[in-house]
Amino acid sequence: MLLCIDCGNTNTVFSIWDGEKFLSTWRTSTEWQRTADQYFVWLSTLMKAEDLHVTINTVIISSTVPRVVFNLRVLCDRYFGCRPLVVGKPDCLLPAAPRVDQGTTVGPDRLVNAAGAYDRHGGDLIVVDFGTATTFDVVAHDGAYIGGAIAPGVNLSLEALHHAAAALPHVDISKPLAVIGTNTVHCMQSGVFWGYIGLVRGICDRIKAEYAVPMQIIGTGGLAPLFETGDVLFDVIEDDLTMHGLTVIHRYNKENGNP
Repeated sequence: MLLCIDCGNTNTVFSIWDGEKFLSTWRTSTEWQRTADQYFVWLSTLMKAEDLHVTINTVIISSTVPRVVFNLRVLCDRYFGCRPLVVGKPDCLLPAAPRVDQGTTVGPDRLVNAAGAYDRHGGDLIVVDFGTATTFDVVAHDGAYIGGAIAPGVNLSLEALHHAAAALPHVDISKPLAVIGTNTVHCMQSGVFWGYIGLVRGICDRIKAEYAVPMQIIGTGGLAPLFETGDVLFDVIEDDLTMHGLTVIHRYNKENGNP
């Protein structure tokens, strides 16, 4: 049974894949201090609560937080008896190598999104991922990641407003009833919500013009459905794109003799 782990700057997601579907998915905050033993107690408790009796014997990890990987490796070795595949490391094969400036390190999450999106939708894509940062990943006709753009994440922008401006409160992102806010909270929500609608559309339009061939736009990340309510931004929304990408990369390695 395959355990997929996606470690982001804010949250870490664990999903168990049986070869055809995800049996269960759990989310925890990303903390580099968390030990392998703590991960195992947390994970085994959730599996027991769902009456999920499976044997994990292979693991694949995508992590944008390098300090977390060591304890995840220990988890795999100590409790699952395996050496995990870590996306972005030399021993983890990719279905298509990225084509970027020499010496550039591409975030593992972007490589995984490219692999997952290409497997489901083919090439010539823009993948918009609403995470701690809002990323735009361009996937070529052959599935290779060829670049993109990075903007501050939605919640990061709201936190920055709150901390940098003493008079502005902390607010949650939501679709405002009107563009013209009549109080401070609604003004902030309108600026962030409609500002990101414009940001996504503007960057995607410029990517399409530069790329010069028809492209699909794939939305992913927890806030993608919220922004779709404000306007038609995406051709498809994939809530499990990153986890699917991990299964694609794992399968590719297995098919090419890389255990």
